[in-house]
Amino acid sequence: MIHSTVSAPKGEKTKYRLAESMKECMKTTPVEEITVRQICEICGVTRQTFYRNFLDKYDLINWYFDKLLTKSFEHMGRGTTVFDSLEKKFTYIQKEKAFFAAAFRYDKQNSLREHDFDLILAFYENLIHEKSGSPVSPEMHFLLEMYCQGSITMTVKWVLTGMDLTPSEFAALLVRAMPEDLKKLFRNLQLLS
Repeated sequence: MIHSTVSAPKGEKTKYRLAESMKECMKTTPVEEITVRQICEICGVTRQTFYRNFLDKYDLINWYFDKLLTKSFEHMGRGTTVFDSLEKKFTYIQKEKAFFAAAFRYDKQNSLREHDFDLILAFYENLIHEKSGSPVSPEMHFLLEMYCQGSITMTVKWVLTGMDLTPSEFAALLVRAMPEDLKKLFRNLQLLS
């Protein structure tokens, strides 16, 4: 688990409980077949409580993933490299293998794949802007978009095919696969060693 409900901020305890219920459902049921009612029954809350916290079950999955990503990337650019952050992200994903395997199998609207891409692209672009003082150029945006799409595709494949590489090995491959101009920029911004 990424964050214990015991130590979660007061407003998030219910969200973490709902996430735990969702994870429980995912052990036996494909994501698209899980109902909000099932999640609520396991959690012991009303549907009204669920909808006060989330738009739908996909919003719940994406919220939980956001928590993982925030924890993985919170120090990037402040003494932590892209490799370090990716390694941490993949370690969390490995610990929550059943959850992410079920979540990544669903690839329609509001999917975790789509959400991960949007989140990581925005994160990298904001970080580049913050560290360089300039917005990302159209060419760099293209390279980032391509790199992020490829990274997400390979992450899904890694999760769904059994995670035969360690988080460290997988992170190293993703850094090596980075386009040269992007690597050069990240090195200049001290995001790569």
